[in-house]
Amino acid sequence: MPTDPQLTRLVHSVLMPGFTGVSPPGWLSRAIEDGLGAVVYFAHNLTEDPAVLSERLHELRPDLLLASDEEGGTVTRLHARNGSPYPGHATLGAADTTTRTRDVAAAMGRDLRRAGIDIALAPVVDVNVDPDNPVIGVRSFGTDADRVARHGTAFIRGLRAAGVAATAKHFPGHGDTKADSHTSLPVIDIDVDTLRERELVPFSAAVTAGVELVMPGHLRIPALDGAPASVSPRCYTLLREQLGFSGVAVTDALDMRAITHHTGARDTVAGIARGAVAALSAGADLLCLGNPSTAGHSGERMFRTAHDAVLDAVTSGVLPRSRLTEAAERVAALGVSRAAA
Repeated sequence: MPTDPQLTRLVHSVLMPGFTGVSPPGWLSRAIEDGLGAVVYFAHNLTEDPAVLSERLHELRPDLLLASDEEGGTVTRLHARNGSPYPGHATLGAADTTTRTRDVAAAMGRDLRRAGIDIALAPVVDVNVDPDNPVIGVRSFGTDADRVARHGTAFIRGLRAAGVAATAKHFPGHGDTKADSHTSLPVIDIDVDTLRERELVPFSAAVTAGVELVMPGHLRIPALDGAPASVSPRCYTLLREQLGFSGVAVTDALDMRAITHHTGARDTVAGIARGAVAALSAGADLLCLGNPSTAGHSGERMFRTAHDAVLDAVTSGVLPRSRLTEAAERVAALGVSRAAA
């Protein structure tokens, strides 16, 4: 049966692959021309002039979304070689001056704009209640939900002032765990009341502030669901219906072992394939595939694996085409708004 070109373009539009090198490989250029939704930059992509790279990619399609992790402190892509010149979330939260947080985020946003980057995969609005948390820690604004909410909102507004879209992560809250989702599947063993009164407070504030993207994390809250939030229909319902979020839900990287373990996949690539279909089925809009320089697989292989898995799922009826269309429309709307910014 011949492939439906419109369906193929829809599948492209919900994928956000990474790539190796400082110039776009042929497969990536073709995918962009075929409707690719977004590209995620890692530090190894930005060692030369990122503005030149971004200009080349945006010339292929102006509404292509370019994203990067830029939190300040210990997490930076633009300044990976020498370290971020900006304080991290924990420092800003300890100072507890929201105008400073907004100003820092605005300065970071101007750096991102000069680099041609549309989306900051920040701020982290997890409430870091477990001092032994191995993955959030100083990436959080603190241990108090209200303080995290205030500074998360200020950070979002600072990025927006610079013309950059923000991403609140890692929904519904990654702060109360001793496990790292890069290596295993964290379990947040709290009741629904605690979730509502603590973890969800900063996310609710971010939604009220108009955050453009929310990133569900690869973490499981048994009181809600047996699946990681990134592939949990109940978590997306919570985000959409209870918090009122109408923007783009972007997954954390699907090459992380939390997804590989949950899906029972034999390796990272199989985990990406299963995770992509599960996330879209649950309610995700944009699929971050991960970092090919650490996954041990080429960016092209990761992209084609996810693309083929989603295409097969729609063709076979496992994934409703209407769900794919809904996701594609949200990503497209964000792309148009960023191109016009």
